[in-house]
Amino acid sequence: MLTALRRLAGTWFAKGLFVLLILSFAIWGIEDIVRNFGTDRAVARVGGEAIELPEAQEAARREMQRVQRQLGGSFDITPQMAAALSRQAVEGLVMERVQRQEADRLGIVAPEAALRDYVFSIPAFQGADGRFSRPLLDGFLRNNGLSEAGFLNLLRDDLRRQQLVGAVRAGAAGPDALTRPLLAWEREQRVAELVLLPLAGAPEPAAPEEAQLRRYHENNPDRFSSPEYRHAVIAVLSPETLAAEVQPTEEELRAAFEARRSQFETPERRTLEQALLQDREKAEALAARWREGADFAAIEAAAREAGGQALPLGTLDRAGLPVEALAEAAFALPEGGVSAPVQSPFGWHVLRVTGIAPGESRGFDAVRAQVEAEVKRERAADLAYERANEVEDALAGGASLAEVAPRFGLALAEVTLDARGLDREGRPVALPLDGGARDIALRAVFAAQQGQMPRLAEAGQTALFAFELREVVPAALRPFETVREPVLEAWTADARRRSVEERAAGLLAAVQGGKPLAEAAREAGLASRRIGPFGRQPQPQQGLPPELAQPLFAAAPNAATMAETADGFAVAQVLEVLRFDPDSDPLALGRTRDAVEQAMLADLEAQYLDALRARGEVTYNENMLGQVANR
Repeated sequence: MLTALRRLAGTWFAKGLFVLLILSFAIWGIEDIVRNFGTDRAVARVGGEAIELPEAQEAARREMQRVQRQLGGSFDITPQMAAALSRQAVEGLVMERVQRQEADRLGIVAPEAALRDYVFSIPAFQGADGRFSRPLLDGFLRNNGLSEAGFLNLLRDDLRRQQLVGAVRAGAAGPDALTRPLLAWEREQRVAELVLLPLAGAPEPAAPEEAQLRRYHENNPDRFSSPEYRHAVIAVLSPETLAAEVQPTEEELRAAFEARRSQFETPERRTLEQALLQDREKAEALAARWREGADFAAIEAAAREAGGQALPLGTLDRAGLPVEALAEAAFALPEGGVSAPVQSPFGWHVLRVTGIAPGESRGFDAVRAQVEAEVKRERAADLAYERANEVEDALAGGASLAEVAPRFGLALAEVTLDARGLDREGRPVALPLDGGARDIALRAVFAAQQGQMPRLAEAGQTALFAFELREVVPAALRPFETVREPVLEAWTADARRRSVEERAAGLLAAVQGGKPLAEAAREAGLASRRIGPFGRQPQPQQGLPPELAQPLFAAAPNAATMAETADGFAVAQVLEVLRFDPDSDPLALGRTRDAVEQAMLADLEAQYLDALRARGEVTYNENMLGQVANR
């Protein structure tokens, strides 16, 4: 048999079969490459220049961090928000490319001196003394995940963009044909006669009949109905629900402590003063003077005279000095020592150590409880991830939440609640979720259809939940007997409001019929008063209800208007229109012209950038764009 196989292997037929087999494996093994051959892997292209996925994802990450800082750490960014922020970040990269390519085409450059001055002028990097603070810059770089070189490149591009756009914005002027009428409109004032009709002054209506109240109750179901309630079973899988199952051994805790030892060690910190100059020889001379005992005030003056600056850096650890050469110099000095000049992209640094705080290390016994809590939390999170697949399989197999919960350690709650999470008595219902995760679960319960199969869904960053909707109790009009008192109160309030509104409408009709408002008010037994002059945004002390300001400025002289206010109704008649002469206030005219010019400049810039973008041959890869938010 073996001999026959060897003879067969030597034939051309067998060799052909081997070739086919090798080709088949070759094609299958590089299936992705073959399938994707010729496919564009860029997220977007601007004039042929690619924006690759890693760059887009990094920009999206920074955008999400910015939004997270603005909205607070407890705010959860949903997948929909992440997709929108990612697209916004990509659009920002597109506009950066468009402007950079135009700057390249025009030969615009940003000199190093201009870049340095730009960095020193950024307010966020200036200390309490108004001078540039290196620690503030370093903190900004750390918080935003930027390297110093990358940040300087961003600023360099921004300087070029400012030159590019500045040329477009230069020369725009607010025309008098626009600024003068605008200022006259803004400064116009009016004088009016005013009558206030508060609800508190309305007469008490006659007691309603029972039939009236019942009809009012039926005609206003939204005011006297119970909300929709839903009866549901909610199960939650989270590190908190599984933490009790995690019991690390003493050896495991000690190993975790060793892995985290750096968390419990405070590095050595040094209090530093720094002088920064652009010339090495001047820096060496200043260092020599500092070593000879010159105080910091003298060093500051000498640094300024040499074209640089001196400032205290505060107390820093080694990581607070990201330039390695600076860190080496600072931490090699004794207390009171002065370094030799050290070069960085910002110039020549001379450092002096004014204080040394030695590092300290906490032992295992001191932090045992903290290590145990962290280990439990981490292992419970891993366990929750593992259990999630098992729970999904069990639910898909037809198991109920009541069966699944004890098997896999889910917290279970059977509740009846409204969309706000309140029970029938208006009290908050206890759920194994809180904060934003609770809100996510409530929205899901009230968006579900009865009979829907339970499945796990995310509630925040670490918790998963599933629910069974047992019953939907629709909103229903409460029986009249149970809400008679609220119905009577509402009917009485509406009757008083209608009474006041009718009196106000009567005054308005009298003025429209030719009577002055003061006379009509007097005949109706109401008080009126003259108010003004007031502008389009009257101050509270002027006594004009804010609801009347816009109607009065829209009314013709001697015309009247009425409006409902926070506590009743008001009727007013325009007595005088005081026109404003723009030439009487040149400063105001200048401010208005500036505002008009800024608006025009913004419009010019937007139109220019739109034109550049249209010319930039921008294309998007929708398939890759959908992956930007997935990291």
